[in-house]
Amino acid sequence: MPHKTFLAFILPSIIAMVLFIALPIISVAVQSLYVEHDKVLVTVENCQPLGGCTTETVVDSEATAKLKAVAPLGEFNGLGTYFNHAHLAIDEVAEIVSDNTGFADIVARLYNLPFYRALSFTLAYCFIVTPLAMLLGFLIALAINMVPRLLKGPVIFFSLLPMIITPLIGSLILYWMISAEGILGVGLKWLFSDPTLSLKSSLPLTWITLIIYGIWTNAPFSFVVFYAGLQTVPGDTMESAMIDGASRWERIRYVVMPHLRPLATFVALVQLMDNFRVFEPIVGLSAQANATSLSFAIFNDLRNQNAQQYGSAATTSMLTIIGVIILLMPVLIRTWREYHQKS
Repeated sequence: MPHKTFLAFILPSIIAMVLFIALPIISVAVQSLYVEHDKVLVTVENCQPLGGCTTETVVDSEATAKLKAVAPLGEFNGLGTYFNHAHLAIDEVAEIVSDNTGFADIVARLYNLPFYRALSFTLAYCFIVTPLAMLLGFLIALAINMVPRLLKGPVIFFSLLPMIITPLIGSLILYWMISAEGILGVGLKWLFSDPTLSLKSSLPLTWITLIIYGIWTNAPFSFVVFYAGLQTVPGDTMESAMIDGASRWERIRYVVMPHLRPLATFVALVQLMDNFRVFEPIVGLSAQANATSLSFAIFNDLRNQNAQQYGSAATTSMLTIIGVIILLMPVLIRTWREYHQKS
């Protein structure tokens, strides 16, 4: 393909990526270097008609508005927001490590810091949900690939239901089911003979509930990709394996799985990125008391009605982007090496 034709072909995509991806990221990066202006406070004196005066400190709205008009981004703070208590907490982490009180105590104290508490659940969610959802999707694809053709349509439809339901609606449904009056909540109370048992008040049970919900909602995507890949497995290779006496497990292990490896890499990349920004289940299940994520921390900064913390939200966004890059780097490096080895 001539270079001019190729450039004309990809130019609209490049323009769209610059406008809707690159420029917003640059804007967020710049905003993360600023903090909100301090409110201008003035002392006013209130005197009563019959005598007696009192003083109080109030916000000078006019002066605060002028300050924002002069410097709309806020006050320059450099990397200060990245290192403060609400984010990387460099001073606090150094103090915790220097105390040298044992690994368990260090982990517990780090978990009490807001950023590391959100990061811990985000990473746990990613590394547990992603492989289990991929495994479940692969098993569903294998099972459906072997059912009679007449039953494939209905089975595929029910397998895709978690993908059809909006994530927030699905988490709200689960929230009602695990409530004290819900079917799951009542069933667990009966199963464990504990009338006070509550999934929403227990940190471990909250994490387990969110992870199970994540596996349920992520499995359909893996199923769709793996099922499509199963249709491309060479039939003659499978027949040769059967003639050679390979069992079903051996055919799956030595024929199907190597054939689907590139698809598995693609699914892992997509789901790692998607799971790293887990948000809807936490909101839908009202689980923020026991489980918060980086995305929820951004939401929490922006929903403050008194003073939206744009600099803090931007900093958490940049740390999230850096986290995704670090998370995907091993897979990308491995894919790059395999590509060069083949070429």
